Amino acid sequence: MCREYNMEHNGKTAEQARFLFNRLWKRHRHLKKWARRIGTNAYRLYDRDIPEIPLVLDLYADAVSGALYRRPYEKDEKEEELWLRAMKDSISRALDLSEDNIFLKERRQMKNRQETGDQYSRTKGGSFYRDVFEDDLLYRVNLSDYLDTGLFLDARKRRAFVRREAPGKKVLNLFAYTCTLSAAAAKGGAASVDSVDLSSPYLEWGKVNFALNKLDISSQFSFIRDDVIQFLRQAEKERRRWDIIILDPPSFSNSKKMRSTLDIRRDYRELLGRCLSLLFPGGTLLFSSNARGFRLNNDDAQGLMAKDMNGEFTDEDFRGKRIPACYAIYKGGLA
Repeated sequence: MCREYNMEHNGKTAEQARFLFNRLWKRHRHLKKWARRIGTNAYRLYDRDIPEIPLVLDLYADAVSGALYRRPYEKDEKEEELWLRAMKDSISRALDLSEDNIFLKERRQMKNRQETGDQYSRTKGGSFYRDVFEDDLLYRVNLSDYLDTGLFLDARKRRAFVRREAPGKKVLNLFAYTCTLSAAAAKGGAASVDSVDLSSPYLEWGKVNFALNKLDISSQFSFIRDDVIQFLRQAEKERRRWDIIILDPPSFSNSKKMRSTLDIRRDYRELLGRCLSLLFPGGTLLFSSNARGFRLNNDDAQGLMAKDMNGEFTDEDFRGKRIPACYAIYKGGLA
């Protein structure tokens, strides 16, 4: 299609719309070839590449989910609505997509740590689903109802890693969300997969992901609604053990369903300690945190070998961008 943006807006908004059009057109042209090679149709297209256009845009098959971060100057609601309309038009033209398949939401910064982020809050309107693929795995995403879609694209290589490591292993996925890592482990041939999350709707979503991949729900694959800390304490009492434990907690949560508030900067050592005590000898703890600037200290792994996995887990669509810190901690040496 023509790469020249058709100017229908005035002034600075028109200029920014043209910049976004050109950036997306070039980015999409590059990434769609790469995506075809690795076997996926879901990837990040744009992540605040132009400072004046603080959008994050992800492509899911024939649709786009986007988040708007607060723009760095004062504007009224009508101006913002017109600006978003212009950006949406630009996205539609650059990717040759219907505007009905483009969903832009505002990601508000929390004023304090007692507020709950809105990425898991349901928005108004009808649901818009797509089933996207990574190799031979399928995952359901919801582009309309929540800020997060149900599939973290920056965890693509984490899912591949878990799948490779899973054959014959007992796997525990904590804070499982929509159970995409669980599905990857099960598809990889895990002996068992236990998925723990406090949200019943997300565990039901996880069951949909299992069904999409023809993974029969049975005692081999369990979906456990529980507070993770309470689950870990009970598992210690019962002396349960796993070969692989996936720990991907939120940075902060004060959900009313939890017995206590979770603050990962304060609580991660307890979580790590409890998980490590539940590993079989030779087992692996895969720990991730999206807390800005988070890094493990030398003593956090309790004398075990910890490997920073970010270099291995950064995929082409996230080059130069921040992804969650991720560490593999090996109980019995570096694999």
